[in-house]
Amino acid sequence: MNDTVRKVRVLIVDDSAVVREVMTRALSLDPQIEVIGAAADPIFARQRMDREWPDVILLDVEMPRMDGISFLRQLMGERPTPVVICSTLTEKGAATTMAALSAGAVSFVTKPKIGLKDFLGSAAREIATALKTAAASHPRRAAAAGAPARQPLTGAVAKLLADGAASRTEAGGAMARTTHRVVAIGASTGGTQAIEAVLTRLPRVMPGIVIVQHMPERFTASLAERLDQLCEVNVREARTGDRVAPGVALIAPGGRHMTIRRSGAYYEACVMDGPLVNRHRPSVDVLFRSVAQVAGSNAIGMIMTGMGDDGARGLREMHDAGARTFAQDEASCVVYGMPREAVRMGGVDEVIPLDRFAGILSTAARNMDR
Repeated sequence: MNDTVRKVRVLIVDDSAVVREVMTRALSLDPQIEVIGAAADPIFARQRMDREWPDVILLDVEMPRMDGISFLRQLMGERPTPVVICSTLTEKGAATTMAALSAGAVSFVTKPKIGLKDFLGSAAREIATALKTAAASHPRRAAAAGAPARQPLTGAVAKLLADGAASRTEAGGAMARTTHRVVAIGASTGGTQAIEAVLTRLPRVMPGIVIVQHMPERFTASLAERLDQLCEVNVREARTGDRVAPGVALIAPGGRHMTIRRSGAYYEACVMDGPLVNRHRPSVDVLFRSVAQVAGSNAIGMIMTGMGDDGARGLREMHDAGARTFAQDEASCVVYGMPREAVRMGGVDEVIPLDRFAGILSTAARNMDR
């Protein structure tokens, strides 16, 4: 029976002959992947696709004759197909990757400018996983049963969360009853598009927003810069001590965790190193848990498209602390993993389509005390 399982058909589009050769050889070792072709640019790729359409495309962005983003936009307008971007880990590469994700790419993998052969060999499993995840967008499988289990946190991350809870308790009196609100958003695969769709529809006067989007370092800075140019709210990569202020959205830096803590009647961000949590740094759970402890019922939690369960436990803690909590619905998710797990764990007040998120946050803005 296993011999009849259909493989994920992959088309590689990259102007580097070395990349095409090494990537084809590495991916072909995965029994669930079939590389149906490799093209030097989008023009050759389209000729190949006319004969056999792939399940997912691994796409470079800087190529002759037609760049990857132009090809991607053409593809999404004609016949939407899962695309994983293969980009260099540079400032320019990060900005280009952000544009590609905005144009419809599902996710991306990074490649260095030197040591390419060694990198592709060592990263083959990660790349194969990204391709299979992209090909399986909108998975429809039953949620697993079982009660949510809190993942223990140790070391610096646990200490920071404990310090945040203590600062809330010590504030007391009027400070403990602050009406300043905070919006916490967590996302992964497909999240850059989802976050952009929400933030670009928000008015300037909004509660402070804190965001974790699973991305490596450098890429979150480019994401923040891009969104800041598109949005009325100010968007920037978070730094320790940044105030979670109305009209400001703070994005956790890639490779570092972010929490919030009390500073008088206000909240401020704290960015720190620490171990991977749910295989991620930054982790949505780390942010959501700190929001639950520090902001309680003054918070709104939103979990968006993404693979896995990061954020599901933290959203349950926010819910139990009195926050309003929302999950993106399956129909509008690229991958319905994190929201599904949050619903299963009982931490979601309402499941909503992506196009309702901005309206809910705008209502919160109209109702917040000034």
